[in-house]
Amino acid sequence: MPKHKIIISADVPGVDEGLRSFLRRVIRTVLDAEGVDVPCEISVLVTNDTGIRRVNVDMRGVDAPTDVLSFPMFELSPGDKPAPEDADPATGLAPLGDMCISLERAKGQAKEYGHSNRRELAYLAVHSVLHLLGYDHLDEGPMKAQMRAREEAVMSELGLER
Repeated sequence: MPKHKIIISADVPGVDEGLRSFLRRVIRTVLDAEGVDVPCEISVLVTNDTGIRRVNVDMRGVDAPTDVLSFPMFELSPGDKPAPEDADPATGLAPLGDMCISLERAKGQAKEYGHSNRRELAYLAVHSVLHLLGYDHLDEGPMKAQMRAREEAVMSELGLER
């Protein structure tokens, strides 16, 4: 089983080791479910609406907060995964990409959808890792359906289905 490196930083209060451990477990579950067998590195920033808005402006030119942003390092298609030659020779890890999650937005959406903060946070992390692995939902048809099916499968595996 590959040893993935998941770096979690936070610029907001409330991100304790328990929450970091939970996010790492969620991310590893997605990678396992997708059969990623090359050790990967993923960086996660947990922030608030102001922080994610800043990242959104800087990286995408969109002046608005959102719930989660994903920045893949590879152009993968759904079902593809990094290859051994994608690994950084210095670390042996394939740099899968970065994600940014608004804890503030996650809490608001959890309340709106009537489920726990942990479930919403897990869903956003699952969604983001699938983006890093090439899934997308740009259409309202097959691509979105494929991504939603994978999200639901992983959330079920985590015991966090709707």
